[in-house]
Amino acid sequence: MALPAASSNTASPKPNRITPGLRLPAGLFAALLLSATPAVAQQRSPEERLDTLIPQEAVENPEDWANAATDALPSPPEPDAVPEIGDDGEAVEVEELPIDPATPLDEVPGITIAWPDEDELPAFVSLEEQADALIGESEIALLAGQDGGYEMKISDKVTLLVPEDLSAFPVREEFARRFAQLSTLVLLDGDDDQRAQVAARAEEDQDLLERLLRNYGYYRGQVIRTLSAPAAGDEAEPDQARTRFEILPDTQYRFGTVDLGELEQTGADYEGFREEFAIESGDPLLQDRIVDQREALAVALGENGYPFAAIRNPRLLVDHDRSEGDLTLPTEPGGKYRFGQVHSSLPDFLSGEHLGDIARFEPGDIYRTSEELDLRQAILATGLVGSVGVVAREVEPPRDGEPGVVDLDVELTKAPQRTLRGAIGYGTGEGVRIEGSWEHRNLFPPEGLLRVRGIAGTQEQLVGVTYRRNNVSGRDRVMTLDLYATSQESDAYDEDTIAFSGTYELLSTILFQKPLSWSGGVELIATRQREMITRDLKGPSTEYLIAAFPVRALYDTSDSLLDPTRGLRIGGRISPEYSRRSGTEAFYVNTQFDLSYYNQVSDKVVLAARTRVASILGAGIADIAPSRRLYAGGGASVRGFGYQAIGPRDGLGEPNGGRSLVEASLEARIRTGLMGGAIALVPFIDAGAVDQSSTPSFDDIKVGAGVGIRYYTSFGPMRIDIATPLNPGPDDSWIGVYVSLGQAF
Repeated sequence: MALPAASSNTASPKPNRITPGLRLPAGLFAALLLSATPAVAQQRSPEERLDTLIPQEAVENPEDWANAATDALPSPPEPDAVPEIGDDGEAVEVEELPIDPATPLDEVPGITIAWPDEDELPAFVSLEEQADALIGESEIALLAGQDGGYEMKISDKVTLLVPEDLSAFPVREEFARRFAQLSTLVLLDGDDDQRAQVAARAEEDQDLLERLLRNYGYYRGQVIRTLSAPAAGDEAEPDQARTRFEILPDTQYRFGTVDLGELEQTGADYEGFREEFAIESGDPLLQDRIVDQREALAVALGENGYPFAAIRNPRLLVDHDRSEGDLTLPTEPGGKYRFGQVHSSLPDFLSGEHLGDIARFEPGDIYRTSEELDLRQAILATGLVGSVGVVAREVEPPRDGEPGVVDLDVELTKAPQRTLRGAIGYGTGEGVRIEGSWEHRNLFPPEGLLRVRGIAGTQEQLVGVTYRRNNVSGRDRVMTLDLYATSQESDAYDEDTIAFSGTYELLSTILFQKPLSWSGGVELIATRQREMITRDLKGPSTEYLIAAFPVRALYDTSDSLLDPTRGLRIGGRISPEYSRRSGTEAFYVNTQFDLSYYNQVSDKVVLAARTRVASILGAGIADIAPSRRLYAGGGASVRGFGYQAIGPRDGLGEPNGGRSLVEASLEARIRTGLMGGAIALVPFIDAGAVDQSSTPSFDDIKVGAGVGIRYYTSFGPMRIDIATPLNPGPDDSWIGVYVSLGQAF
């Protein structure tokens, strides 16, 4: 037998195989191995051995050095061919043939299962088709017809199929609206959504629908979801899917027993509280109703004298055999109480007595949570505090069926007390007006304000000092004392005036807008006034001493003080006055009536209209100081005309005022989409007339029209109006511009 050459002492060389992807590590290893073999064994220092193992060029550029070392290696020898030996022991030459992948495998010993034919292999099923059931549109219609269902389209791609009989699912409309608000399919709907995405979202929505069914008491309800390809002609892409959820509500559960804990301890109040908690045995088991009625009971307890009432988390025990849920709402009323005294943590700043004046309740009144919250808001409205905490504290426990007493402890922190303000405005008739003020809002506690103000303008200059005390003997009752000196020039007259006024009023504020507000007071005026003869020539000075006793009232049903959109305002003012000039005395009554109406005709359009009628009765025009007469024209009157430019004129054409006035305005406040809806356009038309008689004659009505822009801010709208007179006089300008804060009326 011929055997391949072999040596018992020397192994046959084996080929060196270097995988291309591992060429650098293998080459580096071989190079290191060769460079580390010394010709003669000798002792070397550690530094010398390191330099020999890793040459300097390997440190500086290891990749190039390794590649060069690998290339220097000798090519590996080809492996010796090992001949195949035949049965006779002789070498047999074997012809190598290419392998055909379709060639059947040889029989493998030990395996008895037959190989399957290609035609018998099962078809491949894609994963996305396994994500949900897929049926065609025709099948959806067929199923809907078979079930007798009622389809509710949530979106173009989402449909609910509910029982057609409304009695089987009476909450279907509310159910569908709520699902549409919470649906993942609706919220994340996109044109590029793939079927796998839709399937995953549909699974989330199925969980949502099942939770909603339980929320409405359908604890046995089922939801079947179906994914379908778009029908022919559908605008959806072919690879997008539509989803249908079939709702099978089954039986709606009912409330079983209703346990309200210790609520019966409220005694005579129990029946009222039980009526307030409007859930009875046998009612449909709606989980939302539990939340709503728990809140209603908490409010009722707080509004009827129970400040320490506590209602724990409700427990619902569902019995599927009875199709009922037993509700337990642990309630601890905590006793009934009346209001006692109010105590302040800063008595020298805002005393408890003053806070009691602000409160809407009196000691001895039944405790109400709303009045406690109202007191907190009223204290914040003073502008003197940064934070407020109000805590009810028991001072007398309930006994013998009588309520106890709670005092209110008010914890205060101070806010900055001083304010510096400034404003600037312009009108073509009035010119430039710059106004500034400094105030300390609690210089004279409690709530005693001192303000110093000044005006510098084209036509007006003023300095004044004001003392004001808020919440005097009651909420929003204000006493004001004002002393000022002013010099004013106009086309009608010039004046130099020193005046003192005192008023006591009930205010309507932004936080507490009241349907009725009023004021009464006194004015003492010493003034020297000069009527204009010509534009450059003034008449002689006339001194007046005037005492007035004005009274005002306003009935307001509008929805906002700064920017009303609906409602009505009716206001009246009457001021009996005494005037003395050059030894001549006069008594007269100055009256004024105002009416404003606001109507929101759409989400973006508000129509606003106003009228004003005024009259001075009891004295001739010459006995009335020019500053006390009636005038029209300007940004707060008839826009397009100059300030006080409408009315009777002297022989040289200068306005000199009158004793009767009529004004009317109409405007449309139209919100636009500009700047996030903060811009509005306001077309308007104004009209007005002034006569020397005490009753208007309407002989010389002036009309102005224009358009305005409103920029809505957090503190109210900013106004820019541009107007032109439609029937101007010879001295009237052709355009007027008005800038201010707030609406025109």
